[in-house]
Amino acid sequence: MIESRSRRSVLKGLAGVSALAALPPGLARAGAPRVIRPQPAEAQLVGPSYPKTAVWGYDGLIPGPTLRLRQGERLDVRLENGLPQPTTLHWHGLRLPNAMDGVPGVTQAAVEPGGSFDYAFEAPDAGTFWYHSHANSAEQGARGLAGPLIVEEATPTAGTLRVDREETWLLDDWRLTKEARIAEPMASMMDLSHGGRIGNTVTLNGVIPEAWPVTAGERVRLRLLNAANARFFALRFEAHAPWVVAVDGQPCTPFLAENGRVLLPPAGRLDLVVDLTGRPGARFEVVDDAYPRDAYRLLDIAYADEAPLRASALPAPMALPANPLAEPDLGSAETIAIVLEGGAMGGMGEATLGGKTMGLRALAERGKVWALNGVVAGDGEHPLLGELRLGRSYRLVIENRTAFPHPMHLHGHHYKLIARDGAPEIRGIWHDTVIAWPDGTVEVAFVADNPGDWLFHCHIPEHMMAGMTGMFRVG
Repeated sequence: MIESRSRRSVLKGLAGVSALAALPPGLARAGAPRVIRPQPAEAQLVGPSYPKTAVWGYDGLIPGPTLRLRQGERLDVRLENGLPQPTTLHWHGLRLPNAMDGVPGVTQAAVEPGGSFDYAFEAPDAGTFWYHSHANSAEQGARGLAGPLIVEEATPTAGTLRVDREETWLLDDWRLTKEARIAEPMASMMDLSHGGRIGNTVTLNGVIPEAWPVTAGERVRLRLLNAANARFFALRFEAHAPWVVAVDGQPCTPFLAENGRVLLPPAGRLDLVVDLTGRPGARFEVVDDAYPRDAYRLLDIAYADEAPLRASALPAPMALPANPLAEPDLGSAETIAIVLEGGAMGGMGEATLGGKTMGLRALAERGKVWALNGVVAGDGEHPLLGELRLGRSYRLVIENRTAFPHPMHLHGHHYKLIARDGAPEIRGIWHDTVIAWPDGTVEVAFVADNPGDWLFHCHIPEHMMAGMTGMFRVG
């Protein structure tokens, strides 16, 4: 973190996280056309004792405005590019028509500076999603281009998920200089070949948080989004037991987070139900210990002095209504093996780039160090990993032969986690971004029910840039 614990004290006069969680308004309701303009701006990321940071933000905001609509409603957005380089909008986690996916060179041409592109689609699933650039995403993400997209359930959830309020926490990290400038260069070979661009400053909804003001006895729905390029977050809620009710936007059977700790990979989302069971006036820490040697306090849960909201605890939350996902038939599913190779300490001797087999040194000279099934993606390329029959079930067996974890993202679909290292996963949780741990295997299954060319890639953009991307063709 750029601020030491003593420097963070300057923020104590600022409003708490509840105020910060009132993210900038987006659509009042779907159907109203909305212009989104990515553009250079300045943001006070690290408190008043530092200068503002030059960033890129949607509508000049960090994070971008929250877009909110109801399940089944139509979203109409016009992207107007105010950046000095081409860009797009990718609607992460939404099962939308292929032409609206926002991938330059695959579903659309990149939008040049001063240009525009219209996105229009209906949201089939309720849940916590987000939007970001899919053009030069290593730089554009590092400079701040991310915003929440909340799709509310088609019918109010008061009968199933009783909460007193909800908040959205968009977590991000920044690599800043001592002067609070975004550090250069972007996508260094160290970042490309190791764990990606991990920053030194963590923000929640665009600022370094100090406290989350709460009232004893209340129940809060907390929507967590990880918009960082490469940082994993593991939030431990001291003396609290959050319920997980949705993963990557898809409802699950509610379960208690083990030891009050939840893990968010890059691009991951979690919906939590947090019962505030502390005493009035009490304070507890939320600690991020994803990297144990660099664990730090994210913020304090700060209880007001007022009397508890209710005398007794609410019962365990009920499951949210399921989204209309097709259940894969594991008995007839075709298996596709995906091998992740490369990177520092990975042992990959050679791979194919542009149809030519090259050694790792020659690949690294071209900024390419990662491969899927022995093939390295060239700039603007997404090698075909398979042609999938529309409506058929598929099982992906993803083997990570590298020294680093990879959050593997499939566009246009969600897949169900069915096994890790051969051991069945009994919860049957749906993901759009699943972690492949080093020297491990993860198995997922899905129905290829959305026609088009869909990317499958590591969501650490430095890894994608350096070759770890491919494409499935559904049709």
